[in-house]
Amino acid sequence: MENGLTHFDAGGQAIMVDVSEKNETARLAIACGTITVNEAVFSAIQNGTAAKGDVLGTARLAAIMGAKRTALLIPLCHQIPLTSCRVYFELKAPDCVVVEVHVKTKAQTGVEMEALCGASIALLTIYDMCKALDKKMVIGPVYLKRKTGGKSGDFVREEQDARPL
Repeated sequence: MENGLTHFDAGGQAIMVDVSEKNETARLAIACGTITVNEAVFSAIQNGTAAKGDVLGTARLAAIMGAKRTALLIPLCHQIPLTSCRVYFELKAPDCVVVEVHVKTKAQTGVEMEALCGASIALLTIYDMCKALDKKMVIGPVYLKRKTGGKSGDFVREEQDARPL
């Protein structure tokens, strides 16, 4: 780990980090993301009139499922027990849906990837459910807003750091 990257051994080969000697601690991660849509999509989401059904309800379930399945999608992630996953949406007129995913565990490693995966899957689900109305939707940014617990301590992203370049 000379270069500071923990997912590589001395020979440069990818490895899963050994967390067996780490203490279990309570951990929280909050990830946020946005999708920019046209007026028709925004209206359909807001009024619950999308042809495929309840967009935000489906996206909420997808976020939870995505968080729970992160280790199957990200090759070097540990499979960890989630103790909570909460999903929140904010509709920002005229064209933006914001998702915020809160994930908790008591484990030897953090849940940042689970929160980020959950937020990403929620946004992809919104896209999938509304693509008949607008194929020009834009997803992003998706980012870690906050994390607590673990050896590296707490992290809070300042709002101005989360804005796209």
